[in-house]
Amino acid sequence: MMERLWNRKPSIQAPRIVGRLALAPLLALASPAIAASEESTSAPMYYLKTFGPKGDITASLTWGLLAIAAGVSVLMSVLVIVAMFRNGRSSMATPGSPLPIAHPPGGHRWIYLGLALTTLVLIALVIWTMDVLAEIDEPAGEPAFTIEVTGQQWWWEARYVDPDDPSRSFVTANELHIPVGEPVRITLASRDVIHSFWVPALAGKTDVIPGQTNETWLQADREGVYRGQCAEYCGLQHAHMALRIFADAPEAFQAWWDHQLEPADEVPEGSELLAVGERQFRLQCGACHAVRGTLAGGEAGPDLTHLMDRTTIASVTLPNTPGHLSGWIADPQHQKPGTTMPNPDLSGPELNAIRHYLETLD
Repeated sequence: MMERLWNRKPSIQAPRIVGRLALAPLLALASPAIAASEESTSAPMYYLKTFGPKGDITASLTWGLLAIAAGVSVLMSVLVIVAMFRNGRSSMATPGSPLPIAHPPGGHRWIYLGLALTTLVLIALVIWTMDVLAEIDEPAGEPAFTIEVTGQQWWWEARYVDPDDPSRSFVTANELHIPVGEPVRITLASRDVIHSFWVPALAGKTDVIPGQTNETWLQADREGVYRGQCAEYCGLQHAHMALRIFADAPEAFQAWWDHQLEPADEVPEGSELLAVGERQFRLQCGACHAVRGTLAGGEAGPDLTHLMDRTTIASVTLPNTPGHLSGWIADPQHQKPGTTMPNPDLSGPELNAIRHYLETLD
């Protein structure tokens, strides 16, 4: 299980107006611009250096095309410069008189040679591209499981499906885990508009289209965290529709999967703050969010059963810390204008109780 990135702080009970004023520094801490500078992953949005077989094959083709394009540009520049110096020795026409037209022998031969070379290069590139497409269409081995990813404005739902035991399936959001060295099948669907699933360090883009299920696969050969992004403009918060792929050692991945199957822990007896937080969460948030093992069973928003296992919130927009979590709950429209999560009418003590309850969901 990933180590938490925060330390708990004692709760502060305050009247409603004082609680509202106390939100100001939390909202400032939760600024997306600050969050972007605080968080980084081991593999940025860069597609020329990859960490899996699918990306490696595609990157080789990309480098090849870049090299050929650079070579053609250099060749054409040299030919233009040579032609300029050769023609510079010709006599210039006097004003008002036409330029002399010459037809030196052998000129057509260069045109035919250029067309032939261009045709051969284009044919070779087409063959190379088709070979790459065929090679990345399916992984070398059969994937052991499937992740059903659903894109929606502006976050990613992920359902892990065990084909041998459906009871071991579960739902999470925005942060996906895969085992190192093993291919994983990804099915893609959309609940609203067209999106595009892209993890450049591992694979190319695959469109996510309403009413259609597309399929791709991922494999990471090195442990790490790989950032993904919606690559098709999908509305106001398109830039903040990101995801993270955690490539874990097989044993760590299996432990993570087993943990995700567990329901949320019950609120300990005698903990009044957590009891209030659980009740307020159920009343204020349970219609949209699910916490397995409780009466909160909403499906409109991300499943929060193991929220504290995630390093980020709001689809990788903010780090998962107490300040950012409080700011996101209190005023999501400030962090992500246009998001479908409404601003709740919470007092300071209610917000404090809900946040403390959410911090137990690990």
